[in-house]
Amino acid sequence: MARAQAASDEWSNKDVTSTNGTGAGLVERWYVLAILTLVYAMNIADRFVVSTLLEPIRLNLQLSDGNVSLITGIPLALFYVFVGIPVAVLADHANRRNIIAVSLALWSAMTAACGLSTNLWQFALARVCVGIGEAGGTPPSTSLLADKFLARDRPMAMTIFALGAPIGAWLGASLAGAIAARYGWREAFLVLGIPGVVIALLVYFSVREPRRGGYDAAPPPDVHSLAEVLRFLVRQRSAFHIIAGGTVATLWGWGLLWWTPTYLMRSYGMTIDEASATLGPMHLVAGSLATVATGLLVSARVAIDPRRVVWLLGGVIALATVPSIIIYWTHTRTVAVGMLWIVVPSIYFFIGPSLGLLANVVPATMRAQVVAVLLFTANVANLIIAPQGIGLASYLLEPTLGSNAESLRWALVVLAPTGFWAAWHYLTSARTLREEQAAVSGT
Repeated sequence: MARAQAASDEWSNKDVTSTNGTGAGLVERWYVLAILTLVYAMNIADRFVVSTLLEPIRLNLQLSDGNVSLITGIPLALFYVFVGIPVAVLADHANRRNIIAVSLALWSAMTAACGLSTNLWQFALARVCVGIGEAGGTPPSTSLLADKFLARDRPMAMTIFALGAPIGAWLGASLAGAIAARYGWREAFLVLGIPGVVIALLVYFSVREPRRGGYDAAPPPDVHSLAEVLRFLVRQRSAFHIIAGGTVATLWGWGLLWWTPTYLMRSYGMTIDEASATLGPMHLVAGSLATVATGLLVSARVAIDPRRVVWLLGGVIALATVPSIIIYWTHTRTVAVGMLWIVVPSIYFFIGPSLGLLANVVPATMRAQVVAVLLFTANVANLIIAPQGIGLASYLLEPTLGSNAESLRWALVVLAPTGFWAAWHYLTSARTLREEQAAVSGT
């Protein structure tokens, strides 16, 4: 612990004077946090925009529903989640700033290219390239931020970083929809894509690559292979349960919301505009407020004992699971919408703290790969298992229940209790979290 305190003091003394990338002053670290949060927002926005503009794209390019699966279905999802691992391996021993800048420029340029596409194959190829680029966004960003902030500040910093999720969801849904309604769907892609290229240049020229592991108690070990990282996660029980908790929470929350617009239209006769108008403010307003509130709750004072953070995450998810069941159990529209105002912000609550906690319990040369593992498992749950599983369950239940509205309702009711499972993982991680964080980060 004395060594950890000495290391912390040494780096704290360098906060103002360091100019060679091995430390970060107060203004610099907050600037980097702000710019990488913006990068994350662009990541989410460019992913959301296709679902928002799917119908005008389908009509303009004269696509069938079968064709549409090529730009929104499992093949694209699999491509996205598998590319993240090798990019993260690279990020754990290469310049992360450069990876982020190149990745952002790629996916932004390809987002703009979607707006220039004239047929299915051009659009599909552009979307694949967007997925490749986006794979190089979050893992190196979180790894870089971990080397800009002390261990006690990382849960708070990652929570602010996670603010990019609701902002990006709003950009990709409400803003893109408004632009498309006024100017056309192609212009919406251009408006989202071109600024990203500019931001990529800003990242490259204004963000300094910090020394890896500079704020940790021990010097960073040698570069690790993915196999070594996976073996470490099996032994590091707190990291294992945080990843499992984040994965199941994503299956629960984002899986439910994937089908919620359709559910509202089928069960309560909403139009697509009404469903979007109902859910949009929940993402931007409630989601942003929940993320900011999380940042305050996991401030340095609370994060002194990391167990308090996972107790908080587990408790909130467990409590939010109850209204998530009520949403699909009730037949009253007012009750369902009221419960959604509780559940929607809860799906943003766990993102930042989970990233911050992981950064504290794994060595510096594993951080990008560990985040990539979390993103892999969470995206498989969110993009593959939940959409297909709920759809299949609804299809199988429809002959028995007599309508696709009732079959979808019961498929969602079955998924909703998985929030308790996610909460259990977070609460279980507390058993070894404090000791394992002290061994890695010295706090």
